[in-house]
Amino acid sequence: MDKLLVTVFGLGAIGFIYWFFFGKNEEASTQTHVLVNGGYMPSTIKIPVGKSTTLMFTRTDANTCLEDFYIPDFKIKKYFPMNTPVTVTLLPPTRGTFGFHCGMNMFHGKIEVV
Repeated sequence: MDKLLVTVFGLGAIGFIYWFFFGKNEEASTQTHVLVNGGYMPSTIKIPVGKSTTLMFTRTDANTCLEDFYIPDFKIKKYFPMNTPVTVTLLPPTRGTFGFHCGMNMFHGKIEVV
């Protein structure tokens, strides 16, 4: 009986350790860095549906067109000063592809919600 109890406890401990260290750990939010230099890098950003996501934009290009940023589907407009990180937080409720662009609509990118 003692051997059975020790074996069951040992297997349970192994299972707990595996789950704790190697199980699927989902964070409450995700973060993506985007460089604004002659466009948006990366120009396609994939984010999960229903999960708070922070996009951090840093503009290093002096082009004044890239000062303004728009995501029309989310009604977001931001100003990007030079070399200063600006955050945009999204919580997309549905899957889909949503475009974003600069102030003059010359530089484009897209957000794919999967």
